[in-house]
Amino acid sequence: MLTIRGATPDDLSAVAAIYAHYVTETVATFDETPPTLDYWHQRYEDLTARDLPFLVAESEGQVAGYAYATPWRPKPAYRHTVEDSIYLAPGQAGKGYGSTLLRALLDACANRGLHQVIAVIVDADSGASAALHRKHGFTEAGRLRDVGHKHSRWLDTVLMQHTLRDTSSAPVRGSNA
Repeated sequence: MLTIRGATPDDLSAVAAIYAHYVTETVATFDETPPTLDYWHQRYEDLTARDLPFLVAESEGQVAGYAYATPWRPKPAYRHTVEDSIYLAPGQAGKGYGSTLLRALLDACANRGLHQVIAVIVDADSGASAALHRKHGFTEAGRLRDVGHKHSRWLDTVLMQHTLRDTSSAPVRGSNA
């Protein structure tokens, strides 16, 4: 059974290991060196202080994946827009975990009064991430060609976005975004 819950500091070693796999073995991220555990603790503290969601998917007592939202850009007018990140542990794809995790992340963002979620997806071989985001209502907003170079190849990114609430609504989020 899969449980989605807020991440805790105790989850960060598993989060770091999952992300390290994508850094070293794939082009899903443009990072080339896995971040340290200290980095993950700082990321967790920053997101918690900003009241942004950082979720884990737990299966059989193990972290099977994680998702979080970070500020899209630092300027104040962007405070209602976030970028999502979602990663599954190796061997956990194809079980519906990504879909469950993304739905929970979108709900958590909506509950915090956020307005837009942006996905920056490396356009590589499988297209699984773009398909997952499309399934949850994201639409393509643009493409940046040859912006990353990793594992001896040039890579595009696709920008996708999802509106969480009606654009006529007054913002409810505080200025701490």
